[in-house]
Amino acid sequence: MMVLVLAAIALAVAAGVYLTLSRDLFRMIAGLALLGAAVNLVVFTAGRLASAVPPVIGDGIDAGAAAAAHPLVQALVLTAIVISFALLCFALVLGAGVSRSGSDDADALHAAEPASTDPVKPPELED
Repeated sequence: MMVLVLAAIALAVAAGVYLTLSRDLFRMIAGLALLGAAVNLVVFTAGRLASAVPPVIGDGIDAGAAAAAHPLVQALVLTAIVISFALLCFALVLGAGVSRSGSDDADALHAAEPASTDPVKPPELED
């Protein structure tokens, strides 16, 4: 089971990196979503995958405490899923607004930026 989960994580990371390195804005957003899912899987595997013992143990029962799944990891992953979904929604709305203004090609968006000497941009901080 662990090998299957590791293969799924590796596939999600590979697909996420491939999509994130794309020039298309919506592919980049999909790649970031896949990378977020891969990170959630990595954190979730830290809480033991194949545990048959429930995480809530009653008083006086200490024998199964070592084999129980850790509930903190599950709560962290659930929180991360909600936050990543909100970030994905924001990125999709932002990407839709950018593509409505013209092109969603990353190189075209970079070329449309003003020069660093433009007075519209804030001055760069010197060390």
